Amino acid sequence: MHKHYNGLKTAALFGVLWAVLLGLGALVGTSTRSSAPIWIMALLGVATTAYGYWNSDKIAIRAMAAYPVTEPQAPQLYQMVRELSVRANQPMPRIYLSPTMSPNAFATGRNPRNAAVCVTEGMLQLLDARELRGVLGHELMHVYNRDILTSSVAAAVAGVITSVGQMLLFFGGGDRRNSNPLAMLAMALLAPFAASLIQLAISRTREYDADEDGSQLTGDPLALASALAKIERGVTIAPLPQDQRLVNASHLMIANPFRGGAMTKLFATHPPMRDRISRLERMAGRPLR
Repeated sequence: MHKHYNGLKTAALFGVLWAVLLGLGALVGTSTRSSAPIWIMALLGVATTAYGYWNSDKIAIRAMAAYPVTEPQAPQLYQMVRELSVRANQPMPRIYLSPTMSPNAFATGRNPRNAAVCVTEGMLQLLDARELRGVLGHELMHVYNRDILTSSVAAAVAGVITSVGQMLLFFGGGDRRNSNPLAMLAMALLAPFAASLIQLAISRTREYDADEDGSQLTGDPLALASALAKIERGVTIAPLPQDQRLVNASHLMIANPFRGGAMTKLFATHPPMRDRISRLERMAGRPLR
C-alpha cells in the first residue's frame, strides 16, 4: 500500500540510530579497553524489548483498563472491523472498549493473528459512523504495517544508547591518553537525547504511514481528517491523566492523549494534527470544509 517515502525515511532514521550506537560503542571500548559492557547493555535492551513486544497487547489494554466486547454488545463496531479486515485480506482482531470519556483508539499486537483494536467509550460517543470507520482503518494499518515491531526495535536501540551514555558518564573519560574527556562527556549527554528524538521521529513517521494507508483501505481520507479534528478537540477537553502506564502506551494511540505545551510537543510521539489533516485533504483533493 505504500506509495510514499515514509518507509525510506524510517530506514534512514534507523541508520542514524545505529550509527550513534556504534559510535558510542567505540568510545566505550576506548574508555574500558573492552567491548563487553556494550554487549551486556545490548542484550539487556533486547531482552526487555522482546518482553514488551510479545506482551504489547496485554500491557496497553491493561493500562487503559479496557474490557473485551462481543458482537452482540457492539454490532456496528464489529461490522466495521470485519469489513475492513476482509478488504485487507487479514484476520479479524479482538475488540476492546476502554471506559474513559477521553476520545482515543489504538491497535496493538505483534502480528495480524495476535492483534487487538481498542476504542474508548468517549470515541464512540464523539464520532459518527463514517469517522469511526476512518479511525479503525488507521489503527488496523498499524498492525498490518508491523509498526509494533518497528517501534519496539527503535525503543531497544534508543534504550541501549541511553545506557551506554550513562556508562560513559560513570567511567568519566577512561584512558585520557587516547580520548578527549570533554568530547566523551558531550557524547554521553547528547547521544541519549538524540536517540530519543530519533525514536520519536520514527513514531511520528509511522503515524503518517497509518493515516495514508488507512485512508487507502477505507477509500475515505476526509472521514479520518474529520475524526482527527474532533479527537483533538475532545482530548483538549478530556485528556488522560499522565499516569506512567498511560504514558508508556500513549505512542500506540491515534492522538496524543495528554494536554501539553511547546516543550511537550518537542517530545511528542505524534505529528502535529494540522499537518496530518492537511495531508489527508491533499489525498482527497479537496479541503475538509
